[in-house]
Amino acid sequence: MDTRPTDPPVPADALWTPPLAEPAPRTLCTDCGVSRMADPRQCGAACQFIRPDYPAMEARVQGRARDPERGDELFFGPYRRMVQAALKEPRPGAQWTGITTRLGQRLLETGQVDAVLTMTADPQDRWRPRPVIVTDPAAMADCRGMRMGYAPLLALLEPAIARGFRRLAVIGIPCQVHALRHLEATLGLERLYVIGTPCSDNTTTENFHTFLGLLTDRPEEVTYLEFRADFRVELRFKDGKVRLIPFLKLPISKLPKDFFPLTCRSCADYTNVLADITVGYLAGRGEQWLLVRNDRGEEILDLLGDTVRIRPVTSAGKRAGSVQGFITNTEKAAGGLPVRGMPNWLRPLMGWLMPKVGPRGAEIARARLEMKAAESVIHLRREAPKRMKHMIPAHAWRLVEPYGLSPNPGERKE
Repeated sequence: MDTRPTDPPVPADALWTPPLAEPAPRTLCTDCGVSRMADPRQCGAACQFIRPDYPAMEARVQGRARDPERGDELFFGPYRRMVQAALKEPRPGAQWTGITTRLGQRLLETGQVDAVLTMTADPQDRWRPRPVIVTDPAAMADCRGMRMGYAPLLALLEPAIARGFRRLAVIGIPCQVHALRHLEATLGLERLYVIGTPCSDNTTTENFHTFLGLLTDRPEEVTYLEFRADFRVELRFKDGKVRLIPFLKLPISKLPKDFFPLTCRSCADYTNVLADITVGYLAGRGEQWLLVRNDRGEEILDLLGDTVRIRPVTSAGKRAGSVQGFITNTEKAAGGLPVRGMPNWLRPLMGWLMPKVGPRGAEIARARLEMKAAESVIHLRREAPKRMKHMIPAHAWRLVEPYGLSPNPGERKE
């Protein structure tokens, strides 16, 4: 018998997606929604992929820029505390235990906000994200789970404000949150809560379906997919079966060169550093990973009370070998995705060994940040060298320095 919490019926108007304008044509764009707003020229200042100033933005939002001498801030940005967490009663249909959507639900239940801007599934494709304005706490249940694809979340800001909503929560990925923080002062809001989720790579929903088709001959029956911190991808199927695929056995070499856009391959903000609270999983060792960044982040987390189990993040293993291997493969890939040259007979052994001796907990999160920084340098150097000095922040250069990557003349902002 399933004793997990059940969700009440959702009113028809509790999740609302207004008609949206077509996006303005942009290069290096993830369609965060700004180009669909009344003044699409705001992209020039708000976009993360034009001229970001991470230290200035971090100082304005979090009260200070990251301090490389303070804990893991060189990797994860300013934070007050970093913990692993899990709801004591996991929510059905959630990707992990449901902390992210439960936070949005609690903000609505307690009247802290008038609406939450987030994602639900497209009615025609459960994997395609659809941006929604949520006004009923029960409707947050429909926003659980992973989506893959681009979604113009910030285009909802103007319709929400037009309806008289002045206290908002936004649940978004880094490129959305970066633009939101640039617009924040112009929106006339009484209150804004920002719940961020990490994001390392995104792609089109169509590309994602191609990937699913390479993983299984039953892609239409997959209900859940997750890249887990134990170096395996988890697939769940409609019939209840579960399949675990070691990263080393993924069909990466069969994906097209442009499967991930240059925006995602050059993003310097995996941990969503401008959010009030970041909710992920990588350092959680089977639970969720929270970075509480400021007073508002503490306020949001406090809404969960004793329904959430919290404990310190731990760390194990060594990341250097994994990161160096990633860099070597990426450099050899001639502009495509890393192609591993490991012989097939060795893959099962390494797939068994990596979760036991590879980086775990905070160490695997540090590894991912170093990989992302290296990926930015390698791909921008190859495909958009003139953008390097604007898009690669100083902290990213520090992360890749131990691996022999350093700026050439003109690649670093003076």
